[in-house]
Amino acid sequence: MSAVHVPAGSSPDGYVRTPSGVLLPVDIDPFHRRLHHIAPSGLIGQTTQTTGMQRLEAISGKTVGATNLWMGQTHVPAATASANHHHGESETAIYVVSGTPVFVFVDLDGGQPIETRIQTAPGDYVFVPPFIPHREENPDPDVEAVVVIARTTQEAIVVNVNTLDWAEVHADGDAASR
Repeated sequence: MSAVHVPAGSSPDGYVRTPSGVLLPVDIDPFHRRLHHIAPSGLIGQTTQTTGMQRLEAISGKTVGATNLWMGQTHVPAATASANHHHGESETAIYVVSGTPVFVFVDLDGGQPIETRIQTAPGDYVFVPPFIPHREENPDPDVEAVVVIARTTQEAIVVNVNTLDWAEVHADGDAASR
């Protein structure tokens, strides 16, 4: 969307003049008028957590006013596995920064459900579709695994579950899935 030049003294309907003098459509709120920079020291841990890992929030509705995106980091200590969980209706994209995390889920596409392990390394990407129960494991005895996560909702949806078998997954959003 481009800025609109309007001669001095005129004010078209549906626009607002910013402090710098640029006219923008009135439906663009202040959060969406500039870029936001979040340094590593600005990551926050006040987001839903899962045992065995730490999530740090960078981009979200509460940090920058995002309406369709959540982004942050997850840290899994050496020789640790997270608890089982899913992310509700969020699609999740993962980029492996360091370590060799393993992503575990139950593959339902064969003749029998089978627990499947995806071994990753720095530079790899993983896509987690909505509602799929999974867990992260870090088999390395010395190196913490760090990944960058992007989700299609403005807040981090995390639903902790007991198993990977889909028994506790409810796509309709009822209380059993929270």
